[in-house]
Amino acid sequence: MTVIAGPGEAVVPRTAAGTTRATLRRNFWRGVWRVMRRKPSRMAGVAIIALFAVMGAFGPLLYPAHLPRDNGALYAPPSWAHPLGTDFEGTDVLALVITGARYVLLTGLATAVITVALGTAIGLFSGFRRGRWDTLLMRITDMNLAIPGLPLLLVLSTVWKFTSPLEMGLVLGLLGWGGVARAVRSQTLSLRERGFIEAARGLGLPTTHIIGRELLPGMAPYIAMNMLIAVTGAVYAQVGLFFLGVLPFDANNWGVMLNFAVFNGGALTTPAALPYLLAPLIAILLLTLGIVLLIDAMDEIFNPRLREE
Repeated sequence: MTVIAGPGEAVVPRTAAGTTRATLRRNFWRGVWRVMRRKPSRMAGVAIIALFAVMGAFGPLLYPAHLPRDNGALYAPPSWAHPLGTDFEGTDVLALVITGARYVLLTGLATAVITVALGTAIGLFSGFRRGRWDTLLMRITDMNLAIPGLPLLLVLSTVWKFTSPLEMGLVLGLLGWGGVARAVRSQTLSLRERGFIEAARGLGLPTTHIIGRELLPGMAPYIAMNMLIAVTGAVYAQVGLFFLGVLPFDANNWGVMLNFAVFNGGALTTPAALPYLLAPLIAILLLTLGIVLLIDAMDEIFNPRLREE
């Protein structure tokens, strides 16, 4: 299908642009598949992330709202009935890990989205516009970076119960966007002087087009990596707060398990309680490992020099 041109105008196929974009997409995903197959560890990282995603989405549906307790099997060792043993109340530890994953993962995802969205928007706008807007936004960013996160969370926990993972993610995201904004601003200042940006400005393209179509795609890999890193940071932050006992135990999650294992179950002094302590720690370790392996793959996917090696 072609565009009907006027006198003296060239006839341009309408489908040419669409065909080119489809070809670029196919080549991109083929390159992704080649990079993932090059190292089995990267496929393992994807499998780990997928496993936790399934646990968070569907895991709680496999168990009742209140997990059953077996008073005759307190601190039972791992078995076919209880692959990870039981806790000090006779509750299956594997069920606790699976049902506790949703709160942790939703908090991490919400934190990452808010952190990256705010940091990227402020960093792009500040670096591209410069001038007074840059000065104002960077002073706000410096204030955000100067806020002591843990003490503020401790104070907020006295008035805010954080029963929802989205509430926890909102607070962690609002406290954590400063570093991303600073880094994105630096990238923007570097890219805005490149020839293709100067050409876009010379053509009179609007600022939204230049930022959204020219600057943002070039920083997409960096932004995606920051999102994954923000997930791990949010997991550590919320688990630490629940472990310290400063947040109410209204929701089951890995931090609550660690708190009960150490302070209620005596896991540091009773060998029988070690599976209850190690289960959430191993879950956190595996989630972090999956994210690290995925970041390693993304570094090569978006770096042409590494792909050619």
